[in-house]
Amino acid sequence: MMYQEEVKQRFLDSGIVFTEKELSSIDYADFGLKRLESEGLNLIVYENNDRYCAKEMVLLPGQTCPEHRHPPREGDVGKRETFRCRKGKVYLYVEGEATPVIQSNIPEGQEAHYTVMHEVELNPGEQYTIEPNIKHWFQAGNEGAIISEFSSPSDDASDIFTNPEIQRVTK
Repeated sequence: MMYQEEVKQRFLDSGIVFTEKELSSIDYADFGLKRLESEGLNLIVYENNDRYCAKEMVLLPGQTCPEHRHPPREGDVGKRETFRCRKGKVYLYVEGEATPVIQSNIPEGQEAHYTVMHEVELNPGEQYTIEPNIKHWFQAGNEGAIISEFSSPSDDASDIFTNPEIQRVTK
């Protein structure tokens, strides 16, 4: 199955109802790395305005959103976001005491770009809030994951990634 078809099918199989417009607007973010299957993110943005943002994300099995943070910008403290696992399992890594043995596999050759190792395991119905300007990354478990994100306004272009090669907004 083609990558985009598989992602769309996972959204459809999630049990969440989407409009055709939402399904046709899926953002397949490869961060300019061209290795979408290992380091990528697939999302539908419901709303992103000057007060709040709501998104739905699909991660394929083992797919990783690279380490980044949401810095202060234009007098704002930065994006605060809550991840709620809807289906599958997601491993979230944030600043804090490192977990001795993590469950995720850092994408090969990218170890230098993954520096925070405090692991938070999210199963369906569990959620975690990431404060502004905190480094974090996340990876889906073996079955993939569906994650809802509720946050303050999102400005992808201002995100700071640990890997300097990453472009969140690709040209």
